[in-house]
Amino acid sequence: MAQKKGTGSTRSASKLDSLRNQIDRLDLQLLKLANDRAKLAVDIGKIKAEQGVEVFSPAREDEILTRMVEKNTGPLDNRAVRALFRELMSASRSLQRGLRVAYLGPEYSFSHLAALEKFGSSVDYVPVATIAGVFEIVNRGQADLGLVPVENSTDGRVADTLDMFTRLPLKICAEVSLKVHHNLLAMCSLADIRRIYSKPQALSQCRKWLATNVPQAQLKEVASTTTAAQLAKQEPHAAAVASRQAGVKYGLNTLCEDIEDFENNVTRFAVVGHQASPRTGKDKTSIMFKIPDQPGTLSDVLAIFKKNKINMSWIESFPARTDGKKNEYVFFADLTGHTNEIKIKRTIEAIGRKCENLEVLGSFPRGECFD
Repeated sequence: MAQKKGTGSTRSASKLDSLRNQIDRLDLQLLKLANDRAKLAVDIGKIKAEQGVEVFSPAREDEILTRMVEKNTGPLDNRAVRALFRELMSASRSLQRGLRVAYLGPEYSFSHLAALEKFGSSVDYVPVATIAGVFEIVNRGQADLGLVPVENSTDGRVADTLDMFTRLPLKICAEVSLKVHHNLLAMCSLADIRRIYSKPQALSQCRKWLATNVPQAQLKEVASTTTAAQLAKQEPHAAAVASRQAGVKYGLNTLCEDIEDFENNVTRFAVVGHQASPRTGKDKTSIMFKIPDQPGTLSDVLAIFKKNKINMSWIESFPARTDGKKNEYVFFADLTGHTNEIKIKRTIEAIGRKCENLEVLGSFPRGECFD
């Protein structure tokens, strides 16, 4: 018997309605569970306030995110799961007490994007014009925490950040790494571009691509990638190297995506403040030390790491601020482990005996890299 016309579409519509009704019921359950979770977070906040414990707990938040990713069986991918629970924790944290986070702004800079990855959207963000300004605001208590770039896989250390660690007594309590994807944004065509704006680091990370693909354009340095996007919107024949989000914000066309010269272009950011982070078992400790200007002193310090079987994942030298003295340096290093571990504590004590000065900048969970 021939099927009546429209029967198949009627069955499809009925099936669609049934699936949507199931989603509606699940959404109500999710809403109830999210609010039940938030109520528990409020109770936890009260206990934290009584005990004088900080609202932001990087070790605890990393533990939750790691567990949820490990338990995830799909079809949601791990990035979506992390984003979902990050926002749940951000909203719950805001019920305990509002968190103010300073970052190197303005909005839609890569520092802003890294801050969103770390803290979520339920935060009072404070954009600051300079890295020194981020440190100063946190040090004066006008923000709870600050987020600053430490190093880039292409350009190396961020000198302004290292300099501020030598000036102010802030500690590192967390870190986050972000894969930096640069985009060429404009209102005109590629052939019509005469000026390309961006911050110096972004232009440096795309220099080869720009020379090859837009050789006619003059490269002009500005304070931030977001400022570059604003100028590209306002000026004819202008373009910007900036984030995709900045392009969306200012209504620019994305002419080319991912124009960074090296695919694995990663910037590591530190979360700075006055709080300490407890041991998690997957930690990193940052130290800053100054050694006597004598032959073999650095070699002696490095030998201590080897003797105690401590992995040093990063080391940088930086000119020391001294009164008229030359050729003196302070060193920054990251060690695998937490200062609560006997092996790390013993190593730091041994290094301290070889140094003119040594400061522990903090122990914190090793941060994941976000794309």
